[in-house]
Amino acid sequence: MEKKKSAIWTPAIIIALISIVYGLVLYFAHQMDNKSLGWIGYLIFIVAICIACNQYSRSFNGNVTFGNVFGYGFKVSAAVALIMIVWTVLMFKVIFPDLQDELMQKQAAEMVKKGMSQDQIDKGMQMVNKFFMVFMIGGAIVMYAFLGAIASLIGAAIAKKNPQAGNPFQQ
Repeated sequence: MEKKKSAIWTPAIIIALISIVYGLVLYFAHQMDNKSLGWIGYLIFIVAICIACNQYSRSFNGNVTFGNVFGYGFKVSAAVALIMIVWTVLMFKVIFPDLQDELMQKQAAEMVKKGMSQDQIDKGMQMVNKFFMVFMIGGAIVMYAFLGAIASLIGAAIAKKNPQAGNPFQQ
């Protein structure tokens, strides 16, 4: 059987574009603070990775193992994470440069509601401002790695698997 080469970038770009469009819709609808809608974005990511895993299995007519499908799904997740990190940097530094300040003001208002002193708020805001992009990139890496692993496990579990080669019990 001729081995097909599977591309991870095509589904990764599609998934990332869907995520970017969804994020832009939330931004322009002023719903970035809506946590429920934010989780829907992650749910879209998980479902899309599961679909990519299923498509991968189909492209090999089910002649894959759980590990093959999981690895593929996790690679796609990593590629999506890379694209989303680039998008995050572009979004905060080029496209919407005022967004960081907006988010910082909302965070300061939340700290006031929690009863924190002005000194605590100022120190917290200085630290967040200094390491904002590190927090955003680090958070994206952790979230996409965690959700990518879960989605890849689910995708590998539901994908059709009927490995033919290398099965010693079939002889």
